Amino acid sequence: MLETRRALLTLAALLACAGPACAQDKIRIGWALSKTGPNAGGVATTQAPNYQLWVQEVNAAGGLLLKSTGKRVPIEVVEYDDRSSSEEAVRAVERLITQDKVDFVLPPWGTALNLAVGPTLHKHGYPHLAFTAVTDRAPELAKRWPNAFFFLGTSAQYAEGLMAHLESLRREGRIGPTVAMVSVADGFGIDLSGAARKVVEKHGFKLVYDKTYPLGTQDMAPMLQEIKALDPDVFIAFSYPPDTLTITDQARVAGFNPKVFYTGVGTAFPVYKQRFAANTEGVMGIGGVNFDSPAIKDYFKRHQAATGREPDRWASAITYAGLQAFQQALERVGRIDRAAVSAELKKGSFDTIVGPMKLDQQVYTGQWEVGQWQDGEFYAIAPAQRAGARNAIVPKPAWKH
Repeated sequence: MLETRRALLTLAALLACAGPACAQDKIRIGWALSKTGPNAGGVATTQAPNYQLWVQEVNAAGGLLLKSTGKRVPIEVVEYDDRSSSEEAVRAVERLITQDKVDFVLPPWGTALNLAVGPTLHKHGYPHLAFTAVTDRAPELAKRWPNAFFFLGTSAQYAEGLMAHLESLRREGRIGPTVAMVSVADGFGIDLSGAARKVVEKHGFKLVYDKTYPLGTQDMAPMLQEIKALDPDVFIAFSYPPDTLTITDQARVAGFNPKVFYTGVGTAFPVYKQRFAANTEGVMGIGGVNFDSPAIKDYFKRHQAATGREPDRWASAITYAGLQAFQQALERVGRIDRAAVSAELKKGSFDTIVGPMKLDQQVYTGQWEVGQWQDGEFYAIAPAQRAGARNAIVPKPAWKH
């Protein structure tokens, strides 16, 4: 009888260790990023280096801790080029899940591609960590996709933050009420410009120019000449990185120098400082960083040492912080259980380089909303009441030639 009981216990142990928990000697994490195409610059600056840094640091520490096995297991990466194409991103994510059988999938870059792959990740029950998507649909999508998490907040948040800050400058008599706005006809530009239109008048401004331009536009000079003739107090471009560089360059050449010059994604990139040097002074953009934070300073040092490049001053830190939140959620769960990890991300609070991070209704809203280049660094200036915010330089200094 005793031998029979021992045999049954041994068989039960063998059956238990035949499952994934006992067999787990690595965690396979896949991603599809834009190595080519118009999104490649954003990926190479913001997302790819942080994925690489995080994997390198986790593996150097022995891997991710799985309590179900009582050991740390290393990350194995499977990656593809989505070629900046929504269709290719969806195909690649489907391949990662159904053919490569990865344990988790990290998201693509940008609003449009994150919205494209959302249904696929939802269908297969994979956590969707949308690090670089900005959309007012986030609360609605969070209800539709209970496994989706939006780390960059909503368009309304950034538009309201920008216009509220501009209103304070107008009330101080530092700028007038006229605004000219251009936006890229893609997910980010459509969402941000739409949100801005709703709050311009609320904050006492008049929109004197409002046009979109196609993704990939290389000549902004005609639009800028039209805007210059209107002499607006504020210029806003909800632009992608290549457009941001082009708009800045062509505005300088045209001598278009409004009191507030604000451009979108890419303004916070190191390449912006490298390209425009002293002409960055006073330029505003989305995001910003609190350089008074020791955690941010340490992150910048580690990022530079590991990747050979500086992070950007907006979504880079949020991306890395999101990876920290994901790691903490997974290690609390202690096993490869995607549903449980999603549940922990919904309810948990996480210690990150940007401070405590909690996803309220699956959306993180603790971002800096407006930044500005001052003395060679892109400092956060809004929300102005937050610790670490700098005072805005307005009017913007004249372009140097």
